[in-house]
Amino acid sequence: MISVRLHPDKHSAAQAIAREIADLIRLRSESGKATVLGLATGSTPLPLYAELVRLSREEGLSFRSVVTFNLDEYAGLSADHPQSYRTFMEENLFRHLDIPAANIHIPDGLTDDAARECGAYEASIRAAGGIDLQVLGIGRTGHIGFNEPPSSADCRTRRVHLDEVTRQDNSVVFGDLAQVPRGALTMGVATILEARRVALLAFGAAKAGIVARAVKEAPSADCPATWLQRHPDCVFHLDAAAAQSL
Repeated sequence: MISVRLHPDKHSAAQAIAREIADLIRLRSESGKATVLGLATGSTPLPLYAELVRLSREEGLSFRSVVTFNLDEYAGLSADHPQSYRTFMEENLFRHLDIPAANIHIPDGLTDDAARECGAYEASIRAAGGIDLQVLGIGRTGHIGFNEPPSSADCRTRRVHLDEVTRQDNSVVFGDLAQVPRGALTMGVATILEARRVALLAFGAAKAGIVARAVKEAPSADCPATWLQRHPDCVFHLDAAAAQSL
């Protein structure tokens, strides 16, 4: 089921989720266990990543026992491409933490065998013990990760074709729609649903309509985010604007 938590603003939401992550890391570290995080990209999680960096610098939160798996990567972009999600994560989170490089996992956008790469990604998640907490955003098409409609509840990590609405939205960072890749490698819906906890962030009036669909519509491939209703521990962290249609 989906539960909704309202926050005064995106910074308050970021602080709440960062504290949840910090508590999880410390609890598992005390037991000698790794914490496995599923991470998202885009502008929505930026305040969360800034808060995690602050906790590391000011409160000594260590990420040495953390293992991460990013949701997706653009097909055709090298890891050092300015708009790759590897570059995004390095600039906004990883390079500011003490997380070992070997613990960071992001799909290879330049793979010449997407099926093999995606299968290996699934195997790596299983080998790590599964994802403890998955951070999500939500796109205007209802995509989670890059699972565009239609995406079934049992789909796994794979190469996908990006919806033109998604490409248009993401063209802001590329400067030109023609530069936005048409494909991506993404965790599947089933992969996401296997995370033990899910925290979805959505802020602003532009997300109100799709948030309402995700919460209210019957689960279906037409709006992949509706599959989150089947998760036992999924929280939508919203501001008032994003929640206005609920």
